[in-house]
Amino acid sequence: MALTFYWYPKCGTCRNAKKWLDANGLEYKEIHIVENPPSKEELESLYKKSGLELKKFFNTSGQKYRELGLKDKIKTAGEDELLELLASDGMLIKRPLLTDGDKVTVGFKEDEYKNMWL
Repeated sequence: MALTFYWYPKCGTCRNAKKWLDANGLEYKEIHIVENPPSKEELESLYKKSGLELKKFFNTSGQKYRELGLKDKIKTAGEDELLELLASDGMLIKRPLLTDGDKVTVGFKEDEYKNMWL
């Protein structure tokens, strides 16, 4: 199972997720989410496979999110517009994103990682 790990090295949650992956001996390909954000098409695929609402993919605690006033926009924008927004800036994406091509987790919760990836 080849895992792809989208992360931001300065993010504490991402570092904790990486430590967990390493401690559990899981192999993964690291992708810096800000330098190489997923494309709109990749995001759409991840979103559909995750079973989550699209708004769960937004980093709601991020500065960029607040600067752009996305709290209200998310409520009214269409799926296409939201995917465009996410693809435009890796800092808008909740991280880390972890996928094996079929399953997807957004953010890091140890229990969720255990259930999904072990």
